[in-house]
Amino acid sequence: MIITNIRLKNWKNFGEVNADCGKRVFLIGPNASGKSNFLDVLRFLRDVAQDGIKKAVAARGGMKAVRYLCARQQTDVGIFVRLDDTWEYELSFNSDSKGAPKIKKEHVVLLKNGERDKLLQRPDKDDRQDEMRLTQTALEQVNANKKFREIADFFSSIQYRHILPQIVRDPKNFSPQPIKSDPFGRDLVSQIWNTPAKIRDARLKKINEALSIAVPQLNNLAVEQDKATGLPHLKVNYAHWRTHGAYQNEASFSDGTLRLLALLWSIFDAQGPLLLEEPELSLHVGIVSQLPDIFANLDKDRKKAVRQIFITTHSEAMLNIPGIGANEVLRLEADAEGTKIHTADALDAKAMEDGLTAADVLLPKTRYNGIEKLSQFSLKALP
Repeated sequence: MIITNIRLKNWKNFGEVNADCGKRVFLIGPNASGKSNFLDVLRFLRDVAQDGIKKAVAARGGMKAVRYLCARQQTDVGIFVRLDDTWEYELSFNSDSKGAPKIKKEHVVLLKNGERDKLLQRPDKDDRQDEMRLTQTALEQVNANKKFREIADFFSSIQYRHILPQIVRDPKNFSPQPIKSDPFGRDLVSQIWNTPAKIRDARLKKINEALSIAVPQLNNLAVEQDKATGLPHLKVNYAHWRTHGAYQNEASFSDGTLRLLALLWSIFDAQGPLLLEEPELSLHVGIVSQLPDIFANLDKDRKKAVRQIFITTHSEAMLNIPGIGANEVLRLEADAEGTKIHTADALDAKAMEDGLTAADVLLPKTRYNGIEKLSQFSLKALP
């Protein structure tokens, strides 16, 4: 199952947008145009399904941080998603007198044989009799989502990754307490270690094949437990002038090696949509240019259902391959009325059909007007 359409209203810097999505979605745009905020709406749905709307809103700084800053008369925050051609889920919420989120609308529709079966329409009679019910979504309640638990399970499977190598190397320095499912990598090594051995070893073998191409000196990727501390560590053999080389753990891995390893592990791990934040960071341009094909090829080898991938990027190398279609790129543009989402127009699509790439046709449209003035920045005027 994949997300085929997303509509947002008053979500962060999006006033009102409508975006169709495919199996692979590249999000491009200038800095602060809303790429991360677009990904965050999917993380929000995951958090609602797992922990409830109250915690999901609080984790983002409350309703003031979630609601569109330029909202005028209609201030409800609205999220609509279509899953394949099977489900529609719509959620609108605002805040009560104490600033806590309050459900204004929650609808679930099952699409089957050309019919629309409305499984949930809130507020309902029970909500009107007891408004406290509107502080929780049906999505987060197992006794309320029985007819559409498939949606809740799907949202719960969404995975966000923005690996920070320094955190992978030294997680305790950033968080003394253990962290579970950290998107920045604090528990990456533990996740790998805790994967059943047969599955873990098969994945590491496949990842080792890729790493040995990108970093020829590295081989024999494994994970093992330190007998003294009980903590797991990644381990590779680093070839050099000595016959048997030397073994290193993640503390000695380069930023690029850790990020590539984490990206490849994320492709194998879990089943739901994967949200990747600028995966090109720290990687050589030659590797970056291969990432879209790496993601596609690894996904073809999966025995289970395909994974949908959302990728934010500024990278020309990432987008400079013919395999990326015009319908796979969403271009974000911010103005005084909030961020707009643009898809390739007919001329753009024709140019890409004729052999130009997304880097040639679409990426230049993300360029700031007057950006060349930045090179004139000087400290001479300062006292």
